[in-house]
Amino acid sequence: MNQWLVAFMWLSLALIAGIVSVRIAISVSLLEIAIGVIGGNFLGLHTTDWVNFLAGFGAILLTFLAGAEIDPEALRKHLKSSLAIGFVSFLLPFAGAMAFARYVSGWDSRAAQIAGIALSTTSVAVVYAVMVETGLNRTELGKLILAACFITDLGTVLALGVLFANYNLWLALFAGVTVAVLTILPRTAAWFFRSYGGRVSELETKFIVVLLLGLGGLAATASSEAVLPAYLLGLALAAQFGQQKDLVRRLRTSVFGLLTPFYFLKAGMLVSLPAVWAGAGLIGMLLVAKLVTKVIGVYPLTRVFRLPSREGIYTTLLMSTGLTFGTISALFGYQRGFITQSQYTVLVTVVIGSAVMPTLIAQAWFAPKVAPSAEQAQAAHHLAEVEEHV
Repeated sequence: MNQWLVAFMWLSLALIAGIVSVRIAISVSLLEIAIGVIGGNFLGLHTTDWVNFLAGFGAILLTFLAGAEIDPEALRKHLKSSLAIGFVSFLLPFAGAMAFARYVSGWDSRAAQIAGIALSTTSVAVVYAVMVETGLNRTELGKLILAACFITDLGTVLALGVLFANYNLWLALFAGVTVAVLTILPRTAAWFFRSYGGRVSELETKFIVVLLLGLGGLAATASSEAVLPAYLLGLALAAQFGQQKDLVRRLRTSVFGLLTPFYFLKAGMLVSLPAVWAGAGLIGMLLVAKLVTKVIGVYPLTRVFRLPSREGIYTTLLMSTGLTFGTISALFGYQRGFITQSQYTVLVTVVIGSAVMPTLIAQAWFAPKVAPSAEQAQAAHHLAEVEEHV
């Protein structure tokens, strides 16, 4: 097929999703997923090797940016609350979904473990996209939510690694190189940005991409997932990114404008509506199991840490989302034969449902009000002055 027409179709759907998102004030990532479902089931949308690469690379960069948005000072400030909320947000859904899949649905133990891991996650992609779109990433609440997401997904990564890793020399090499890079990266990056930053050739961006691709390739060689080290790299560079606002803006432009639409559209395209109808009952029960265990674990802790009720409900709903690591875990299990294609469809549909439903409810009824940024406030003040003189 003509690759230019394929690219035209994918990005046209992304453009439509963005326009509708602005009109109805719903996160563009959710609309891209929904349009991906339509495209895959009714428009003949399908993946190619280069689409899969762009979608995977988008997930890596989005996960990296989410880690880089975690303010180290805010993480230290909210250490107890983020650790408690993040850990419980992982543990209860993991145990609950695994037990349901094993003892109610009759899945074997390895398939049940994949189900528990896939449904324990909080979606870095969705939460980060919502934080940026709403401006909550600048607030203490947004920083707390991002930090708690990090803890939850760190639990997911560790569970996937401990339960399913191939314990061999490649894994040891991957772990050793990752630890070494994370140790020396803050100082190395500070020197590199200071020496080579601010040029048209975007050497800072190339430096980051080289690290992500290198560790991602080593992770894949070790039978792990390329997206897993991206979060830790982002966290290691968070302090530097706090001083590199323009670099963050440029990266966001590339990631949100070009790469993440492929990821979100592909996530929706993977949903087969006939398979959804066939497994609707199980999908509904697993979705309820995930959401209920998230609510039971997270909401009481938001009250313990004295979040107002509205913010507590909002935090709970966003912590109930799933997408990036959920789909990665399900695909990991399917490709390695731990789950069947029908089980994969069920898990991916539950994961996408958990990305859409809690986020829509949170944004529609519980979204906190965010003060405008300094630039927005200045622009609004200037506009008011102009209107006074007209």
